[in-house]
Amino acid sequence: MTRYIFITGGVVSSLGKGLLSASLGALLQARGYSVRLRKLDPYLNVDPGTMSPYQHGECYVTDDGAETDLDLGHYERFTGVSSRQSDNITSGRIYQQIIAKERRGDYLGGTVQVIPHVTDAIKEFALAEQDGIDFMLCEIGGTAGDIEAMPFMEAIRQLSIELGRGNSIFCHLTLVPFLAAAGELKTKPTQHSVKELRSIGIQPDILVCRAEHPIPDSERRKMSLFCNVPESAVIPALDVKTIYEVPISYHNEGLDVEVLKAFGLAHKAEPDLSIWEDIVDRIKNPEGEVTIAVVGKYTILPDAYKSLTEALVHGGVANKVKVNIKWIDAELFEKEDAIDHLHGIHAILVPGGFGRRGTEGKIAAARFAREKKIPYFGICLGMQMATVEAARHLAGIEDAGSSEFEERGIEPVVGLITEWTRDDGTVEQRTEETDLGGTMRLGAYPAHLKKGSKIAEIYGELEISERHRHRYEVNVGYVERLEKAGVVFSGMSPDGQLPETMELPDHPWFIGVQYHPELKSKPFAPHPLFASFVAAALKQSRLV
Repeated sequence: MTRYIFITGGVVSSLGKGLLSASLGALLQARGYSVRLRKLDPYLNVDPGTMSPYQHGECYVTDDGAETDLDLGHYERFTGVSSRQSDNITSGRIYQQIIAKERRGDYLGGTVQVIPHVTDAIKEFALAEQDGIDFMLCEIGGTAGDIEAMPFMEAIRQLSIELGRGNSIFCHLTLVPFLAAAGELKTKPTQHSVKELRSIGIQPDILVCRAEHPIPDSERRKMSLFCNVPESAVIPALDVKTIYEVPISYHNEGLDVEVLKAFGLAHKAEPDLSIWEDIVDRIKNPEGEVTIAVVGKYTILPDAYKSLTEALVHGGVANKVKVNIKWIDAELFEKEDAIDHLHGIHAILVPGGFGRRGTEGKIAAARFAREKKIPYFGICLGMQMATVEAARHLAGIEDAGSSEFEERGIEPVVGLITEWTRDDGTVEQRTEETDLGGTMRLGAYPAHLKKGSKIAEIYGELEISERHRHRYEVNVGYVERLEKAGVVFSGMSPDGQLPETMELPDHPWFIGVQYHPELKSKPFAPHPLFASFVAAALKQSRLV
């Protein structure tokens, strides 16, 4: 039977429940167990697909096309287990499904209530697709006491009873703040957080305590006494240099041992953490360093590009170098002094994004990289803008643009697939109303790579599958004109209608991809494009 670990948080948000869940999953794998991780989010949005990156950070995309919470990226990066549609649920989706049933008459006119209807739907989600795995880790978003999280807390309380004794445990992450004026750590916030949980019938089996300073044994004993948790199950969670050191840190504090003890499982053997030790060693002891400029729209909030930043770290791991990221707002490239921001830069990366703001700056960044022979990596919108730049300045298409930003008066080098139906090259305007959420090209799609191309050399194969999240594509009707100007579209969809990759063969490293390779990169398996890009940046650093 699959065993369940419910992970909750208290005191404040952003303590690292996602990293705790991912790290615990990695530790259980290191002991030979199979795992799956799920995120239960209390907010009312149906999914993060239409949420601002400033509000929610990155929208992570799975192979099967789900737009999910960024924590699912942590789950995949730490365990290598591909997430699915069924691994992330929100209150919005739960209520949407229940209301749809009520409208159909499925409840036969009965009163629809939070208990049992909402809690039953949450439990049904948690129990779905177990696939015979050993451990299911379910992270509950928000903190104990949040009004919107109450149905989820009640659901996992009920579920723990239904699963039976010994088949589920509760792991609670909390904050132990340090008051500088008093010169001591305070355990009272943790006590109140656990009291909140116990008031709704949940008793934590393990208490994970986030702190900036080592927690004295006396404070651990106090929390053990007041929170009704064994002292050995009060686990310190101190800051570390890299997130990939977290599994090692948790193991050293005994987290995995306490989890197995709580389930009555053997725990004497040591897990094999050599892969994490090697990763941490490469990060802490680099043999060089490079600086990469990320020219984006959401640069004041790096979480908006979480998978991207981690993929660059993975590229650094592959080359055993430190990757310094210099965040540059794309709008700066629309000013004449943009070059001042590129002093000491060894490569430029332009990531994805939506909306017109900063697009001319991204085009200028692509032109700068092309003309100055600086390694360039364009992802999604970054590929589209590099294509527009090449169309304007190499192919002589002065009015080249994207119909995402201009409906008329342009050559639609980039547009919606549905806009390519006219023979005269004009843009067909859509008039119907459409939802924004879940309507993009989402999930994994195959592509054929051109033999002998740079990107085929990097992948080492001609057939690939990568994850997408976009509405607009490079217009296949312009491919011939662009290729005559020197652009190579080295990757195409199987039907030959959608350009998936572009490159400049006379450039040291200039590649654009319509998909998001960062979503599949892992520290123990860096994506080949990021490994190659960082290697190109390293080569560039030796020329500067």
